[in-house]
Amino acid sequence: MQNFFFSGIQQVGIGTVDFRQTWNWMIKTFGADTKILEDDTVAERMLPYTGGEPQKRHACIAMNMQGGGGFEIWQYSERKPEPCPFEVAIGDLGIFAAKINCRSVKAFHNLHPEATKIRQLTNACDTCYIKDPYGNIFQLIERNNLYLDKGFPTGGIAGAMVGVSDIPKAIRFYSEILGYDSVIYDETGVFTDWQELKGGKEHYRRVLLTPSLDRVGAFSEVFGRSYIELVQALDRKPRKIYEGRYWGDPGFIQICLDVTGMDALGEYCASKGFPFTVDSCPDGQVFDMGEASGRFTYIEDPDGTLIEFVETYKIPIVKKIGWYLDLRKRDRTLPLPEILFKILNRVAREKIK
Repeated sequence: MQNFFFSGIQQVGIGTVDFRQTWNWMIKTFGADTKILEDDTVAERMLPYTGGEPQKRHACIAMNMQGGGGFEIWQYSERKPEPCPFEVAIGDLGIFAAKINCRSVKAFHNLHPEATKIRQLTNACDTCYIKDPYGNIFQLIERNNLYLDKGFPTGGIAGAMVGVSDIPKAIRFYSEILGYDSVIYDETGVFTDWQELKGGKEHYRRVLLTPSLDRVGAFSEVFGRSYIELVQALDRKPRKIYEGRYWGDPGFIQICLDVTGMDALGEYCASKGFPFTVDSCPDGQVFDMGEASGRFTYIEDPDGTLIEFVETYKIPIVKKIGWYLDLRKRDRTLPLPEILFKILNRVAREKIK
């Protein structure tokens, strides 16, 4: 029996050239107005992915409490961010789109007519796509599963589309290590929902995965069910989205899963041939993330896409009165009570500036 478990996708990292503009767009478009943490310090533990030198950055994790993972918005403070030198196409290696929970794709489209046409996927799910001001692609997927009802048409992160070079190899990685072991669909062809995207008229194989078992843990109910869609280009050789660039440069940086039992997870990943490439606390100490604390690690999928794991120890509830929750002092398998997220939603809401 494994001595670790995942609670869901905690966040997807998004590198940007304008921290505030990006966050404002996320608030306006996806309701990501609940700030979990914000940090403006030096990233000292990511040297394998930052040119071997510590880099100062401004980052936050923001959530929409209607349900789903968060958005980690990330900008270099002193180094000039380097955008991708080409327009990312479907199937390019790495994360080329993030999935967003949506209570009504039609309602979202009425508010954002700039999105692509509404299409229906094989699993009878309505979908459309929208780009942020920097060209990052977000897929809206219709799901009727609210956590807290805030009146937004969308929730938070529901997963990601990942370009891969070898579907069977990628399936083994995402199913055996991350637990996305249930196939919702596995299709090959030209797809109508991609017609308005770069490369959308070409042939692909796409496989949608989700965990067969419900996630457990403190944040499992607010994160909810998540999906990884693996996409392999069949008509061309895909390009690597972060080739020659740093972690944190513009684009989708990583998929981050919330985990309990990091040591056991590390042993398991290594046994599968995917050891940690970064470990914030190799000697067991606590990593202070400004307003929260915990431990983070990274591995790479078979094509080098970054997967982050975070074991959270402490989170702020009401900072003004010094109310922090130490997750290590409770049963880690149980979800946190809804009242705590209602309080977080009330006291940590960020307004567009």
